[in-house]
Amino acid sequence: NLSVNEVHPMELQILTGTQGKEELSVTFENTAARYGSGLVEVFATPALVALMESTCLGSVLPFLPEGWGTVGVKVDIVHTRATPVGQRVTCESTLVEVDRRRLVFEVVAHDERGEIGRGRHERFVIDTKKFMEKL
Repeated sequence: NLSVNEVHPMELQILTGTQGKEELSVTFENTAARYGSGLVEVFATPALVALMESTCLGSVLPFLPEGWGTVGVKVDIVHTRATPVGQRVTCESTLVEVDRRRLVFEVVAHDERGEIGRGRHERFVIDTKKFMEKL
């Protein structure tokens, strides 16, 4: 038997169908005006992308050995409706493809009035220490 630290990512048991969910409140800190991605005080597209990435990451972290993580490599989303400060945004992710170290997720986000965005996100499983050493 291999110890947890010797597990190779190709042997990880991360199954398609794995789901994640995260929520946040829209504050002035995560508006387009604050991010510099727009001039209005509504939930910023970069903040939506960050929430989507975080939701996907959180869904697979429990399946990774200590010292392993994932990095985002591709985001393909649409942000279809503005969300004002004070509303809650919920993001849900579903892992739809596992190709060795490549993980593909479908993501959808809602505010209190309905869907605000959706798309796909890809992440790669990494050995964090080796990844940082290569930088």
